[in-house]
This record gives sequence, structure tokens and C-alpha cells, in this order.
Amino acid sequence: MSTTAYLFWGLIFGSIGLGFFLYGKKQRSPVPMMCGLALMIYPYFVSSTWLTVLIGVVLMAIPYFVRL
Repeated sequence: MSTTAYLFWGLIFGSIGLGFFLYGKKQRSPVPMMCGLALMIYPYFVSSTWLTVLIGVVLMAIPYFVRL
């Protein structure tokens, strides 16, 4: 199912994921880098708009709470 909202949220979370990935790579921090990679990849496997938003928010919050 490919709605406009789903494509929009996939683009937003993919862009944020790229930022997280580049930040984690530059700082040599594995948590933001892995979350960024997950943010860029997961929209390809999730087809629900609400589930896309929920997973994206959770993945964005993980680096804030988990510090290694």
C-alpha cells in the first residue's frame, strides 16, 4: 500500500536516519549509527503509515536513552 502519507513519512525518517548515521560515524558512536541505519532501511519493510511513524519515533528516541 503506497499512500502519500506513507511515502512522506518514509522520506522524513530516511533523511533523519542519514543524519543519525553520519553523526554516529563521525563521533564513532555505534548507537546513533545503528539507529540511523535502521531508520533508513525499515520503511522498505513496513507498509502501514501508523506503524511507520511509531517505529520511527522509537528508533529516534533510542540514542537519547541508550548511551554507550
